[in-house]
Amino acid sequence: MFGRREVPPHLPCGLAMDLAESPSFLDTLPLFFIPGNGMLCMAEYHKYHALGNDYLVIDPATCDVPLTPDAVRAICDRHRGIGADGVLYGPVLGEREWTLRIYNADGSEAEKSGNGVRIFARYLSEAGYVATERFTIATPGGEVEVHLEAADGSVSTVDMGRLTFWSQEIPVAGPPREVLRERVTVADRELEFSAVSIGNPHCVVILDEVDWRVARTYGPLLEVHPLFPNRTNVQFVRVLDRKNIRIEIWERGSGYTLASGSSSCAAAGVVHRLGGCDHEITVHTPGGALDVRIADDDRVWLRGPVNSIGRGEFSQEFKRILRLPVGRGDS
Repeated sequence: MFGRREVPPHLPCGLAMDLAESPSFLDTLPLFFIPGNGMLCMAEYHKYHALGNDYLVIDPATCDVPLTPDAVRAICDRHRGIGADGVLYGPVLGEREWTLRIYNADGSEAEKSGNGVRIFARYLSEAGYVATERFTIATPGGEVEVHLEAADGSVSTVDMGRLTFWSQEIPVAGPPREVLRERVTVADRELEFSAVSIGNPHCVVILDEVDWRVARTYGPLLEVHPLFPNRTNVQFVRVLDRKNIRIEIWERGSGYTLASGSSSCAAAGVVHRLGGCDHEITVHTPGGALDVRIADDDRVWLRGPVNSIGRGEFSQEFKRILRLPVGRGDS
């Protein structure tokens, strides 16, 4: 266990030194005594949402739960766990100071998440890790530049990087090509789709009408279609006018979601590439609206709100469950 003047060893050096000079820091951490191992274990989580797309932030400095796929599934379970679309784990030790790992609700890891990055940025600000309004977060899908427009982090813009439509970069099976307006048959329906990556893969289907039924019916089939060797996120899009689109979302590893930052960027990017909208687009999701801006070189910026729900502590019982494969926690 950490002593009063000690800090978790994985914190950035500068921050660790600052915290070591603050004796009250460790007094603020939630600590549980776990019977049977004689150790004090940290157990804190924070919950946020971005237009209903909810994530738990687990900071290794304040929670020592090992994030195995079983543990992530248990935590994200909306009936037996805390419930979330995913888990944001960080900051973790990496070449960049603010490195983020992103977990889907099914326990798999995601390369990038627009809403997840914006939520994590707010957490970094609230936790005192950053004191500036502009900084960079490293994800497996690339570095993301963040601009906190509100002092409390409740509104932010992120530079999501450049779109690519090339099959080998998304990836999509078949010969090298830009994947635009191709056709695929799922269940009883032939659909026209385009594919794009913004650090993670997306399949975009433009329809005259979209609703949750379409997303729940065809989303899970497209997610695991053999065309997409790494599975894919899926967006069903209705173009309202040159500045507005409406989308329904099926997220890889999480299922139907009320909003998604990277999905909003992907959908807007495809519609823009096909000539259906301007450079600045408002994306209307079931959870609310996000603003997307696309440059001539296909670089994309995402802007929207982040709301704090609260912080909590895993119970001793739940922590014991998380250290075992799901289904063995009560043995």
